[in-house]
Formats: sequence, C-alpha cells, structure tokens
Amino acid sequence: MNDPYDQQGRRQRRRKRRLKMIGGFLLFSIGMAWFFELQATTTVIVSRYANETSLGGADPGLSPQGLRRAAELGRVLGDVDVVAGIDAIFVAPNRRSRDTTVPLAMRNEAPVHTIEDPADVEALVERILKEFKGKIVLVITEPQYMQPLIAEMHGSKKLPPVAEAGYDNLYIVSIPWFGKVKTLRLRYGDAYQPTSSP
Repeated sequence: MNDPYDQQGRRQRRRKRRLKMIGGFLLFSIGMAWFFELQATTTVIVSRYANETSLGGADPGLSPQGLRRAAELGRVLGDVDVVAGIDAIFVAPNRRSRDTTVPLAMRNEAPVHTIEDPADVEALVERILKEFKGKIVLVITEPQYMQPLIAEMHGSKKLPPVAEAGYDNLYIVSIPWFGKVKTLRLRYGDAYQPTSSP
C-alpha cells in the first residue's frame, strides 16, 4: 500500500525542482538580455552645420536657407528611432553648429553637449562609446573634422571631401559590439549644386 505522506513528499520535491528550473531559466534569460543590451550597436550620425550667413563676424549664425536646412534636419532625424529618438547631440563650439541643432533638440528633448576641441576626434569617440554605448548620437562639427571623426570610429576611409558649399551630407556610422562598422551616406534639405567654371 502506498504511503500518502511519501507521495505528497515526492510531489513537493518535484514542485521544488520545477520552481528551481524555472527560476534558473528566468535568471539566465535576464542575464543574457542584460549582456546583449550592454553590447548593443552604437549609431553615430555625423553632419556639418547648416548654411551660415555671410554676416555676423567671426561667429556667424545661420542664413535663412540654413534655418530651413536645420528645420529639415529636425524633421528627418526627429523620428529616426521610433522608440526614443536621438539620445544625445554633440556640437562644435560655434553659433552655427548650435543653431543647426535647435529644431531637433526641441523636438527630441535630447541633451546638447559642446565639443571642447573638435580636432580631438579620439577623445570625442571615446566619450561617445563610453557614455552612449548602444544609443543614437548626432555630431554636428566642422567639415574638415568629419572624415577624421568617421575614420576614428573605424568607418569608411573613402569619404569624398566635403565641398565648401556642400551642406547636405549626413553620414550614419553603425558601430556593432562585434563585426564590421558600416558607414552610410544620405542627403537632406536642398541639394548641393556645384558651381560651374566659366
């Protein structure tokens, strides 16, 4: 004859084993999700400031065309990530760069950080990867620093030079935790029209 206490004890032991297995699986799943979240792809969008005015002295603001381009940048990047948008904006320490980010920063409520030394691309990349790993970051900088900045992120080293009046370039650099860095080139706003020589 079966002992009812023995059967009840076996059931309780089986139940405890199942609960331990479920608990272990949940801990493992949470740990893996946390690990992969830490290793997520960082996306850095790089552009120059919008069209500056010929007035304004040593630190000019934006021209009417530049204001339209800045608004277009805000429209184009406002919903770039359907969940959270741009996580941070870095700008060169001049008025035209700050003014270029205003429509996007207002729309996205993204914090704007001033780049102390735009020529020090190594320090900027290090900061982005340390503080914003797995996030989406916009960098508005001087045109001569765009190529070195992208190269420092191990992006394409074959970028065409930025023309003096070429304000419509937008480079998207995807930095995965493992694998090859990808560089995409897009255009926004009024297209750049090269001047024809007489």
